[in-house]
Amino acid sequence: MNILFIMYDQLRFDYLSCAGHPHLHTPNFDRVAEMGVRFSNAFVQSPVCGSSRMSFYTGRYVSSHGAAWNGFPLRVGELTMGDHLRRAGMDCWLIGKTHMKADAEGLARLGLSPDSEIGARQAECGFDVWIRDDGLWGQGPDGFYDERRSPYNEYLKSKGYEAENPWASHANAGVDDAGDIASGWMFQNADKPANIREEDSETPWLTQRTIDFIDQAKGPWCAHVSYIKPHWPYIVPAPYHDMFGANHVPAAQRSAVEQEDAHPVYAAYMDNKICQAFQREDVRQKVIPAYMGLIKQCDDQLGILLDHLEATDRLKDTMIVLTSDHGDYLGDHWMGEKDLFHNPSVKIPMIVYDPRPEADATRGTVCDALVESIDLVPTFLDAAKGKAVPHILEGRSLEPWLHGEKPEWRDFVVSEYDYSVTPQAVKLGLEPSECRLFMIFDGRFKMMHAEGGFRPMLFDLQNDPEEFIDLAKTEGHEAEIERLYGLLFQWARRSAQRVTKSDDDIRAMRGASLRKGILPFLVDGSEVSDDLIAAYRGSAQKRYVGE
Repeated sequence: MNILFIMYDQLRFDYLSCAGHPHLHTPNFDRVAEMGVRFSNAFVQSPVCGSSRMSFYTGRYVSSHGAAWNGFPLRVGELTMGDHLRRAGMDCWLIGKTHMKADAEGLARLGLSPDSEIGARQAECGFDVWIRDDGLWGQGPDGFYDERRSPYNEYLKSKGYEAENPWASHANAGVDDAGDIASGWMFQNADKPANIREEDSETPWLTQRTIDFIDQAKGPWCAHVSYIKPHWPYIVPAPYHDMFGANHVPAAQRSAVEQEDAHPVYAAYMDNKICQAFQREDVRQKVIPAYMGLIKQCDDQLGILLDHLEATDRLKDTMIVLTSDHGDYLGDHWMGEKDLFHNPSVKIPMIVYDPRPEADATRGTVCDALVESIDLVPTFLDAAKGKAVPHILEGRSLEPWLHGEKPEWRDFVVSEYDYSVTPQAVKLGLEPSECRLFMIFDGRFKMMHAEGGFRPMLFDLQNDPEEFIDLAKTEGHEAEIERLYGLLFQWARRSAQRVTKSDDDIRAMRGASLRKGILPFLVDGSEVSDDLIAAYRGSAQKRYVGE
């Protein structure tokens, strides 16, 4: 079996028609949901690109792998899905974005050349690279945001887009009435069509690179297809730029009560420039239709991929996973972008199609189990018939759910966030070690713990599904907070760093030294069996005592 692992950057869990969106029709996402299982309670391990992706790729929590923010390197030696799947006989390829930062110091310390096979895989998050493009080719006075070459820009230049950086001047910009560049970085331009042929824009480009890979691939393989969209800049080519309008923009899910005596970290975020922009209704009226257009384009391109798999008879033996690295507030909770732990940010779509007959009974169903992004690597390892490594992988395989079983399952999910490099940390006057947030959610109650001496936040999603009422502001909820802190402490005591020895290895080590003659603390030897002390009994060869 092959695995097509598709990730869309910054796709909200509820912006799909199969998840109940009232206006955005996504027939191809729905098509996969009908073929498989939609997990309705899936959460990322961090609501920011880099750290979330490193958890997806390692199957480990952020505090285990350590890459806690964009640009924080994943340390050399951290095992990834590529390592696990290759050991099981499955190739693992990247097509698109990872947001991976190589551990250059670690590579140099170990004498690993980035040009070697081992060095290249360590530098590329464990993947073999078909094509990598992280999709943010911003350019300013100090140069490019991403200093590597841009395969997408090279493609655009080959198509006749004459600019130093056509990603910025064409794919993510329109044209204003004066004939000048109308950059997608400015929200006021979100309603303009991007100045590019639709077939040359980022999402179709990556779809075609994926088809190129599939057409030459020999199985079994896993292909991580990682789209940059619907991540900002919020601008999309025609005809998608005007498919949606103000009548399709939902009212912002926010309440004035959220701003009253707000948690200091939450207040600092609500006051930043991103959130202030999304608190403006004119911004939402322009951005959200563009965001929906980007998703509609993603859905159409998914249909092209599905049709190609079907036409080449690969659908019958290819597992398909659709998900996202985090969501997008879009003005809900007075917030923009992502970062904190309300559902629009931390909850993600997750749809899994398993082609095996064992999954027939669950096709078209919805599973409401508490799922984490780290569950995908063990799921893939099961699909590849690899050996489970629970001392390394902290997630749990979804295969039992896919096959109609009712496994013993987790009682809560955890997400982490390190905001130490942000303006909010400076505003709050915090040291880097104090800038850590933890979310624990048990299916009803969601608590956020903040280091730095702050109080927690607490929400009851059964009685307050919009997450407006922070119960920790008032008395009377101490028992619930204490219970959740107990669960968080239980999670913190997990065995996360003993990755070189499995439980089976440890069991096999028990008593091994005794059988190799290490017998300390015996009084007369009667404490152990005769075979263990046989080498220490018998006639002495020669007596040296007293000589």
